[in-house]
Amino acid sequence: MTDMLLILNAGSSSLKFTLFELRTPLDAQDAVCDGMILGFGEGSRFQLKDGRGRVLLTRHLDDVFSHHRALSAALNVLKERFDAAELKAVGHRIVHGGRKFLGPVRLDAKIIGELKRLSPLAPLHQPHNLAAVEAMAQLHPALPQIACFDTAFHATQPDLATRFALPQALHDEGVQGYGFHGLSYEYIAGCLPEVLGPVRAEGRVIIAHLGSGASMCALKGRRSIATTMSFTPLDGLMMATRPGALDPGVLLYLLNEKKLTAKALGDLLYHHCGLLGVSGISADMRDLLASDAPSAQRAIDLFVYRIGRELGGLAAVLGGLDALVFTAGIGENAPQIRARVCAAACWLGIELDAQANQKGGPLISRSEVSAWVIPTAEDLMIARHTLASLGMKG
Repeated sequence: MTDMLLILNAGSSSLKFTLFELRTPLDAQDAVCDGMILGFGEGSRFQLKDGRGRVLLTRHLDDVFSHHRALSAALNVLKERFDAAELKAVGHRIVHGGRKFLGPVRLDAKIIGELKRLSPLAPLHQPHNLAAVEAMAQLHPALPQIACFDTAFHATQPDLATRFALPQALHDEGVQGYGFHGLSYEYIAGCLPEVLGPVRAEGRVIIAHLGSGASMCALKGRRSIATTMSFTPLDGLMMATRPGALDPGVLLYLLNEKKLTAKALGDLLYHHCGLLGVSGISADMRDLLASDAPSAQRAIDLFVYRIGRELGGLAAVLGGLDALVFTAGIGENAPQIRARVCAAACWLGIELDAQANQKGGPLISRSEVSAWVIPTAEDLMIARHTLASLGMKG
């Protein structure tokens, strides 16, 4: 039997997973396979790839209406394909850890209850992350489950960086900035010495995690100093369907004048804004880049503008910039977006190498202030944390 770790990332109607062979040190090549089930309900699609990204199978499933069904289907396929595999633990991406959970933790009923109380702060993610935890507990009650938090990496931020100009009583209740995408930032921070060199890695670095969810993080000494998301994953950059930073007066207007209910307002902010709302075409940057519609161009322009504005603010917090790193779906795969962001940031000393940028880097600049493309690996980061929680160095 071969000992394995299963890493889960559950969404509202999706389940993504990666199976790692349990070994130390753990690296990307130890991924045995990864897969996903998309679209719960009739016509769910199951896809499984090997560790090199080659498709092993694609199936349509008609009876996946819950995370429990999705997880059961995934485990059955893994058992068919890897009959010699023995699961030793499961690692979960949990978006919000609040003030208490500042590192990986082994899950039990009490902790799950505490994490459920944070669901209003990340309604797109937290309930679904925890649904997978509960499903696994029903299917394999004795299997250790480890929670790894997107908020934990940002616990190093100074107090001022987390505060809103609200009454102290609200801050005492936990109304503050937390930051997200921390597992991605933690992985990139770990790559910096090898990519930038040990000295420059400790300098003033901004990471742009640009995907359907998007944020940026300022690092000094490879620790989070400031980030664009705050109390919830709605803040900061424009995203696929989320607006990013918004005058709170707009929310009052929508509630009072447009008579939106709180539920309708939440649905608007989480599902109908961002690239989709501005373009009226798609939430997918690939679709917008391929379109000649004026509204698609307007959405792209606003996306790039908001990145440039946040980049300037983070550079001010750092007192300058030594390196800019692009990662995640758009950051890794859209050279047009990288080129426009770097052009707007020329005042910071970035000079783009157009040819290197088209090839995808990793180094895409020809200046002292460097720009890079570094693929993120959140699943690997979770696997390492899970391994460490078992008492083994990942």
